[in-house]
Amino acid sequence: MKALLLIDIQNGFCPGGNLPVAEGDRVVAVANRLIDSGRYDLIVASQDWHPPGHGSFASAHPGKQPFEMGELSGKPQMMWPDHCVQGTRDAEFHPGLHVDDVDYIQQKGQNPAVDSYSAFRDNDQAALTGLADYLRDKGVTELDLCGLATDYCVKFSALDAADMLPGVKLRFIADASRGIAPEGVAAAIAEMRARGIEVINSDTALIS
Repeated sequence: MKALLLIDIQNGFCPGGNLPVAEGDRVVAVANRLIDSGRYDLIVASQDWHPPGHGSFASAHPGKQPFEMGELSGKPQMMWPDHCVQGTRDAEFHPGLHVDDVDYIQQKGQNPAVDSYSAFRDNDQAALTGLADYLRDKGVTELDLCGLATDYCVKFSALDAADMLPGVKLRFIADASRGIAPEGVAAAIAEMRARGIEVINSDTALIS
């Protein structure tokens, strides 16, 4: 069973969104090629889905500005702009993404006291989303991952998949992803490779 995990391809992380990733919208066409290819038995998408006033938002901490380091539940926390708030356009999937062909949507980031980069569990690693159980129940043996942003949600999802899905072949599709900072992307790719996650491009994904 071969699955594709599309991570947070939402308006909030694309140009015009509240936390845009440079060229984030360019992953949409590549993701659609993968979705439409017929090479995947299962297509899953994660969706950042924050309640208003989430603790990772700078606006929830008087005196803090976005992209400053702060604290959340006693742990260091990057302060983000308000983004992907439940029920807003910012939280919707990019309108060009072929969402009708997605089999399962995993929402994340709903606990206001902890951030959730990974599609598999909260950042404190205490609460699981249930995605790993879902993929195991479906009999997934190969998982390709891509989306936004490489150096945050994609990286942490990939590393958690390596922890939580032993024996599953994992591949990161680089050209179907974009990151926030070039140095962060390079470090993320190095971390993924060190954990045995293969780094490929979409052309490779479509033929193997």
